[in-house]
Amino acid sequence: MPPPPPPKTHFGYQQVDTEDKAARVADVFHSVAARYDIMNDLMSGGIHRLWKRFSIELSGVRPGHKVLDIAGGTGDLSYRFTRLVGPEGQVVLADINASMLKVGRDRLLDRGVGGNLQVAQADAQNLPFPDNTFDCISIAFGLRNVTDKDSALRAMLRVLKPGGRLLVLEFSKPGNTLLQKAYDTYSFRVLPLMGKLVANDADSYRYLAESIRMHPDQETLKAMMQAAGYCNCEFYNMTGGIVALHRGIKP
Repeated sequence: MPPPPPPKTHFGYQQVDTEDKAARVADVFHSVAARYDIMNDLMSGGIHRLWKRFSIELSGVRPGHKVLDIAGGTGDLSYRFTRLVGPEGQVVLADINASMLKVGRDRLLDRGVGGNLQVAQADAQNLPFPDNTFDCISIAFGLRNVTDKDSALRAMLRVLKPGGRLLVLEFSKPGNTLLQKAYDTYSFRVLPLMGKLVANDADSYRYLAESIRMHPDQETLKAMMQAAGYCNCEFYNMTGGIVALHRGIKP
């Protein structure tokens, strides 16, 4: 008998072999790393900074805490966390993509971040940290790129301390039909053009729009977090549901 076909998953709207998705996502972020921050400001009109500020406010992070910033990219959240945890705390900026991690590390060093920051190249599905290590874990605009989201949610639960918080900031599903139509037009017509003009890469921003549509909606992600073992799960819609912040606690 011929061997069974390899398992499939989605890469945007494409069906690809599960084992190939991580490499394809890596190619996207290797391509856009140098212009990532510029594109974020252009795409959101700077509003992404407010989304991240709200996430920080709900993190409960205090001096002395240990924080893991997964898919931390260019370090926006990590920078804010280092200010909160102080010299006695620790922040780990983690990303699976070496190009993004280098941009983030260099940017934070340039901003004067010192001894309370560590950098780790890490896969959200296989976190290289001991059980019960972190008071807070954040993953901002990264979960949709993870191949096995359920596995990643369980991995994050494992390394959280009891009572620790997981924050998932991610693009989601607008509740208003007119807003959804306008958002679709913007995503599939304007974003790829913007990506071509600014980052010389229309395909990566087309993938961005597609990956958002394939990501679980607010209630589905909340249910996934509950199934993974988190309690007191809740979400907060921002900008009409274009973005949502999910929060869960490790029992």
